[in-house]
Amino acid sequence: MARLPLAPRQRLLAWDEATAIAVAVVCFIIPLLTKSVLVYSVLNHALIGVIAAQSVWIMLRMNLLTFATPAFMALGGYTVAIAGRYEITDAFLMTAAAFLVPALVAVPLGALVLRLRGTYFVLVTFVLSQIMQLLLFQTPDLTGGSNGIAGIPAVTLFGTEMISHRQVLLFACGIALIATLIAVALTRYFRQHFAAIEENEILSESLGLVVWRYKALGFVVAAGLAGLAGYSLVNMLLTAHPSSFDSAIAVDFIAYTIIGGRESILGPIIGSVALVYATHAFGTQGQYAQGLYGVLILVVILVARGGIVGTARLLWRRMRGPRA
Repeated sequence: MARLPLAPRQRLLAWDEATAIAVAVVCFIIPLLTKSVLVYSVLNHALIGVIAAQSVWIMLRMNLLTFATPAFMALGGYTVAIAGRYEITDAFLMTAAAFLVPALVAVPLGALVLRLRGTYFVLVTFVLSQIMQLLLFQTPDLTGGSNGIAGIPAVTLFGTEMISHRQVLLFACGIALIATLIAVALTRYFRQHFAAIEENEILSESLGLVVWRYKALGFVVAAGLAGLAGYSLVNMLLTAHPSSFDSAIAVDFIAYTIIGGRESILGPIIGSVALVYATHAFGTQGQYAQGLYGVLILVVILVARGGIVGTARLLWRRMRGPRA
């Protein structure tokens, strides 16, 4: 009797996933090699962008473009800021809270918005960010209103205040590593499910895949990652202000992901680092950053659909020729 061929054994991690984790680990070395405040600032902003872009990337793995990232960032950031009023600063407790509060809020929201597709989903997620802005301004007793919450105490790790520039950056590296591990674990374990939904949601559902379950799971985890990004931002500024979570910054995170490449987890990382560095390099021209991002997105859509990572991978295969 002929035997069916065995399926190839799946590796624990793909090369890009292992590289993404390695990059997050290497970031811990940078604060030990330099004392430049400028380097600390740029890397800190890049790490926040990486976490938020990974939130967008998870949704794009299911062909869903979300503008709700700033809303969930605000939930995570303000959770930590409000806890700081009560002298709750433990790093592990606050990290868990920054992830879980947005994730729990995303459960009922997902039941509503995930019924929508395409343009309707995009519009509703944008409206969610606008509603969050309104809530932040209209609840001064809780959020400080237009003044925000200033003077947030520094986070404490094993009883030590992470107050210096180097310590803040090292903590941001830790948050970025946690976010990367979560994103890799989710998309690796449910890789085939997300790929099927991205390719053809209706066909996947007709073949028995419980689409809403995986979309809800991705939405909840993406919300939690956005909350971690908000936590990292508030920890860097020691201030929570509505302007830090304006709905317009969703464009930045989407740009990081699409320009970097949506096909691989390296896309959000490379896109965030490259574009954050470019924004700082422009200096006083930073106000034109979103216009630049728009132009780059058009270039990616029209010329290089795979973004930086996809284009580099394509060029590598062409260079290898028939051996690829």
